[in-house]
Amino acid sequence: MSLQQELQEQFEENREIVEALLADGSEADAIYTIEHHFCSTNFDKLEKAAVDAFKLGFEVNDAEEMELEDGGTIFCFDAIAKHLLNVEILDQACEQLMQLADKHHVEYDGWGTYYIGDDAERDEDDEPAESPWH
Repeated sequence: MSLQQELQEQFEENREIVEALLADGSEADAIYTIEHHFCSTNFDKLEKAAVDAFKLGFEVNDAEEMELEDGGTIFCFDAIAKHLLNVEILDQACEQLMQLADKHHVEYDGWGTYYIGDDAERDEDDEPAESPWH
């Protein structure tokens, strides 16, 4: 599948996730922590992708090593941004990060966030950070 096809699928998924969160009552005007997931069996390639994600303005967590069911090893990290749950912002970030993953021959494994609503637990220390996508 070409990168352009993968981007189109990701854009559709972005819309579905945002619609589902909002339909479940998650706050539309809240600042969300968005974690974009990357993985590779090659640590050096993954490390270069992490450096480039940082240069794009993302917070990057330390890579973790995980054992796969088949006994193999994979390395993972998240590129993190805090912004509104906005499809256009997510599409822009996904496009940049998927191009970065393609450049470094690592896998972009989608993104995740947490429900924010009246019935969600909040962390008082979770202050919004500056993000390139306001």
